Amino acid sequence: MATWAIGDIQGCHDELVRLIDRLGFDPSRDRLWFCGDLVNRGGQSLEVLRLVRSLGDAATVALGNHDLSLLAIAERRREEQARVNPELRAVLFAPDRDELLDWLRRRKLLHVDRALGFALVHAGLFPRWSIADAERIAREIEDKLAGPTHHRLLRQLFGNKPDTWNPKLRGIERWRAGINIFTRMRYCDVRGRIGFADKGTPGTQRPGMYPWFSVPGRVERDLRIVCGHWSTLGRFVGLGIHAIDTGCVWGGALTAMRLDGEEPEFVTIKSDREPQAGKAQD
Repeated sequence: MATWAIGDIQGCHDELVRLIDRLGFDPSRDRLWFCGDLVNRGGQSLEVLRLVRSLGDAATVALGNHDLSLLAIAERRREEQARVNPELRAVLFAPDRDELLDWLRRRKLLHVDRALGFALVHAGLFPRWSIADAERIAREIEDKLAGPTHHRLLRQLFGNKPDTWNPKLRGIERWRAGINIFTRMRYCDVRGRIGFADKGTPGTQRPGMYPWFSVPGRVERDLRIVCGHWSTLGRFVGLGIHAIDTGCVWGGALTAMRLDGEEPEFVTIKSDREPQAGKAQD
């Protein structure tokens, strides 16, 4: 049995199929962890959703900001949905749309496997959160996304405020703050305030901003973290972090990392897309 984590796919279905084949993946014995952003920009989001959903319990998905954006768009009026890009329209008007979106909405913000010694998240964790803190907050938001009042949350999902965590936050502001941390964070200051405008490689950020995993005074965590979201960072291993968004949709590569060996093992598939330097959009 092998467990592999796979970086941001963003609608790159053909590369995903090639990567899975390269891994020799067998769903009866192996497991795949997906770092989120299954959809948008690669042209094959519908095919990616269908494929990952078809894997059943062999697949674990951490929701990314693009996945949540798709769910939020699905809450709009149909005439508004019809105005989004053709790739997302293909999902929103597919015959199996409801099954796919209901499945996606019930994925995790944070997955923890203490036997493997890894936690999976799309973007990052608040610097002062332990793994237990993060897991408790993630479960709270996941319950809202999966529950009967999910429509309200999805309709008020986006906004740059709150831009940091405060345990006194309540309701939509609390859940939005958590979602911003789990799915949008790259840089933050020593108080955990997110620098949404900073998206480049470390060293290009504004003064006072740090990569979320190297903020002074951050807590020490008892698990390694595997994540994506940050294509300009690329593959990075250090400080307990394994970042594996290698920018497939921008002409880079799709990366898998084996989690159950003594040392991480990486497998990459070169993107079929034209290279686009310097891309780091949310």
